Order: sequence, then C-alpha cells, then structure tokens
Amino acid sequence: MKAWKRSTLAIAASLMSAFAAPTFGLAQELTKVTFSLDFIPLGRHAAWYAALGEGYFTEEGLDVTIIPSQGTAQVMQAIASNTAQLGFVDLPGVVLAQAAGTDIRMVAVNYQKAPYAIFSLANGANVTDTKQLEGLTIGSGAGSITPQVIKGFMKQSGLDPASLNVSNVAPPARASALLSGQVPSIEFFIMSKPGLEKGAKDASTSLTTFLMADHGLELYSNGIGASQAFIEAHPDVVRKFVRAALRGWKFTLDNPDAAADHQMKVVDGLSKPAILAEIDIVRELVVTEDTKKNGLGSFEASKMEAGLKFVTDNLAITGTAPSADKLYVEGFLPDEPVKP
Repeated sequence: MKAWKRSTLAIAASLMSAFAAPTFGLAQELTKVTFSLDFIPLGRHAAWYAALGEGYFTEEGLDVTIIPSQGTAQVMQAIASNTAQLGFVDLPGVVLAQAAGTDIRMVAVNYQKAPYAIFSLANGANVTDTKQLEGLTIGSGAGSITPQVIKGFMKQSGLDPASLNVSNVAPPARASALLSGQVPSIEFFIMSKPGLEKGAKDASTSLTTFLMADHGLELYSNGIGASQAFIEAHPDVVRKFVRAALRGWKFTLDNPDAAADHQMKVVDGLSKPAILAEIDIVRELVVTEDTKKNGLGSFEASKMEAGLKFVTDNLAITGTAPSADKLYVEGFLPDEPVKP
C-alpha cells in the first residue's frame, strides 16, 4: 500500500477517535472536509499534519482528510470536481484556472515568497547575482513553468530573457546533470536544497542557491484555496479550516520536532531529519515582515494585483485573464492574527 494511502487511513482512524472526544459531545457530528496537498506528503507539509495531530481541526468541528496530488493542476481539478473542498493552491495556478473558467480563489497565503530557485555549483556557474542569468544554461523539464518565471524575472530586472538557454532535463535526472557538469545550473523549488547540498558535498564541492524571491521577485505562491461556490455555500467551514490550519503552522514553526512526529505517525517513509530540513526552508517562505505584522496567511490586494500582472505578462494563458479581485476572498483570516 502506498504511503499516502496508509496516511489517509491513519488520519481517518485518528479522527474517528477524535469524534468521540467530549469537546463536541456525541450528539454533534463533525463536518467532513477533504484538503488536497500540492504534492505527495513531504516535510514542507508538516503543518497540516500538526493541525490534525494537535486536534485543531477537531476543535473547530471539522473531520479533515488530507490527500496528495501531483501538482497544482491536479489540486485545481480536485477542487473543481469536489473531490477536495479546499486545497494548497498557488497564485499562478489560480490565475490560469480562472482564465480557463474555473472559479477558484485564495483565502489565505502561506508562502509569502515564491519557492522558485536556481541551483549551481561553487566551482561552476556559481550563480549569486541576477546579472549572471544572462547567457546562463539551465536544466529544466518540458512541462515546468519555472523558465517562464525566470525570464519574467529577468525582464523585470532589465535583462534580456532571450539570452537564457533552457536544456530539457527531466526532474529525476537534474541533480546528476548538475553534478556531472552536463548543465551548469538547474531549477527546482527551494525545498530541494538539502538533497542537492548533500550531492554536492559528496562530489567534493558546494551548492550555490539563488532564490529569486531574495533578489527582487515579488510573487505570492501557495496558500489555501477553494471554489467560489464552496466559499459562498460554506463560509463557516472555510473560516474554521483556515483558523485551525494557521494554528498548525504556528505550532510547526514553534515546535518543529513535535510537528515532525505528528507527520511521521501518519505518513510512512519520511525521516525526521528530512522533515526538519524542509520545515526550516518553508520557514523562510512564510515568515516575513508582513506576516510578523499581519499574521500568517495574510495577503495584500496590491501584491495580488502585482502577481496577476507578472503572470499575465510572462506565462502562457489560455482564455481571458481575471481581474485581481477574482483571485482571492477576504474575511477568512482569524480576527486575532496568528503571528509567527
């Protein structure tokens, strides 16, 4: 049985136990909610499992099941088909979905900084400055939107995006392509950093990481999303889910070791060091000056507008791009901000 299937069964079993808890009494049933991750369960997702394990969802009267996916497009499909009522969506994906006629909106933004990163070797391309992107060859997959993001970032920075050379390298082969010198750089989400660092160390060199968000790319990434129809029909459920989830995020940031334990109880095949390494990385994406001031999950209309412009200017969109106010719905964050 696959790890995520065992995870779902374990979650269901734990919530059956929680159902009998005296918090709500036997007469009051929990509301069933399915939440779709953006990928298979990894350390970056520990916060959702911490919210489950700490009983935050149950306290809100929710019976939450977490399911995996294979990327943003699949999350959107799950939400559109009501296989999942909520999901971990990203802003570019929401724009593309809206343009294609699927009305999915964000109610909280977890990744305040986009995770798009360029990796190179210290004894190779050693990309540390935006100007080095001109003329760079980067290994990327045919279906990845990241090269478009990089080119958009270059254009924003006054560089020639046409000078970026993209070499088609499938995700499983990218690390070896970099380490063997087949390509001087590769693109991955920043969460890949620990594994790549180990590979570089084994090859007697060191990894250089260029996170575009640290060099001027302002683009919201992943957060909690749902269909507009579900938001309108079940606003209380959405509000309760967001409140419990953000408590799970705060718990994870404050207690990463315990959060890892919660995840390992229901997800097979993950090691604690791997989970902790990813928690450290996502901390950099979720804890910003904005969230320190306004709370986890917070977002600004002006940054949604800027994100929409970036996506429409640089990504291939099928259909009509939405207006920025169609990307999100305000009013679902806790009255008392959950500050990191």
